[in-house]
Amino acid sequence: MSYTVEIIGVGTELLLGNTVNTDAQDVSQVLCDLGFNVHFHTVVGDNAERLNNAVDIAKKRADIIITTGGLGPTYDDLTKQTLAEAFGKKLIFNEDVANQIMAFFAKRLPTMKMTENNLQQAQLPEGCIIFDNGVGTAPGCAFEAEGKHILMLPGPPRECRAMLKSCVEPYLKKLSEAEIHSHNIHIFGLGESAVEENLRELMQSLKNPTLAPYAKDGEVMLRLTAKARTKEEAETLMSPVLAKVHEVLGDIIYGIDTHSLEHTVFKLLTEHNLTVSAAESCTGGLLSKRLTDIPGISNVFKGSIVAYNKQSKSLLLGVSPELIKEKHAVSREVALAMADGARLKFDSDIGIAITGIAGPESDHSGQPPGTVFVALTTKDHSFCRTPHLFHDRERIRIGCANHALDMIRRLLTGVNVEL
Repeated sequence: MSYTVEIIGVGTELLLGNTVNTDAQDVSQVLCDLGFNVHFHTVVGDNAERLNNAVDIAKKRADIIITTGGLGPTYDDLTKQTLAEAFGKKLIFNEDVANQIMAFFAKRLPTMKMTENNLQQAQLPEGCIIFDNGVGTAPGCAFEAEGKHILMLPGPPRECRAMLKSCVEPYLKKLSEAEIHSHNIHIFGLGESAVEENLRELMQSLKNPTLAPYAKDGEVMLRLTAKARTKEEAETLMSPVLAKVHEVLGDIIYGIDTHSLEHTVFKLLTEHNLTVSAAESCTGGLLSKRLTDIPGISNVFKGSIVAYNKQSKSLLLGVSPELIKEKHAVSREVALAMADGARLKFDSDIGIAITGIAGPESDHSGQPPGTVFVALTTKDHSFCRTPHLFHDRERIRIGCANHALDMIRRLLTGVNVEL
């Protein structure tokens, strides 16, 4: 049987925007991996009538209803009461759960007096399977009624994640007849619409596996997903599609299931036993920040200089003041000189530099915001890109850093660096 699932997040704080509903993301990821089809996410406040309405709707369109939140000890924690009533179940006081709650307070919160309302959490629907909460006091539970599976999980993300792994996965695995497996194909060099246009015929022809594009900051990701009885069968389904995507897109694919463009660069630098240093102007250290977020990067990244004005470009990187005056600080020539300056200053194999106008206004040169130059130099080669970026200041800076990383990636994989 192919099950459809609805996730109902319970909590007024979610509707007010005070809390991000990460539980829905966590639950969906687990369900997807197990082969279940999540068709709906619903969020409802701490209101019994509205929650009951949401459950009535979910009954009509889902085989499995999973709630998060509303299992605590306070008056507005209404999930168990509402779900039990909606499915004609009585709430029964469970002595074992009550003892576990008291033991939790005695062991982990010895200086805090346990109030009587905490024992409300020991009220559970008759005949349910109890999900132990290893990191909190509110147990979850699951029961079957009216041909549906109902699972209730606590709202605090740490508690929800722990219960997903220890209790929900084993419960759902007994129901699942298939697994879902995916590959994330990471792309830099084409926008989402261009990627889709190149692959539209292929994507429209697929049923299982499926292929879908997702726009990210300055790049694109394709998710290739297959549903099968085993991982091996899913991989067999995906293999020819993955090969076709490589054939169509070529070297704008920078990785499969990699964490990020900077992680790809880190891996390549390590494999080639090469080092890099950076000179940044308009990005203000963003490139260096992204690299130094990676543990172990000091083995391949020697350092960086943020040279934000003309004087610092000359003083710290050795760029000729005459060159800056003649060509302007935002120019191909100055970008190349900055890259060489960083490479020589840090004695690295590769120098990378970024200079540009991030906006929102132009500088005195009259060049528009988004005019950037990204340069890469080695002892034997020099390259410079002049991408024309747009949108806001932040996206221009992100784009600059992405281009710098992609240039390093292309140098180390032996493909055209400048595009």
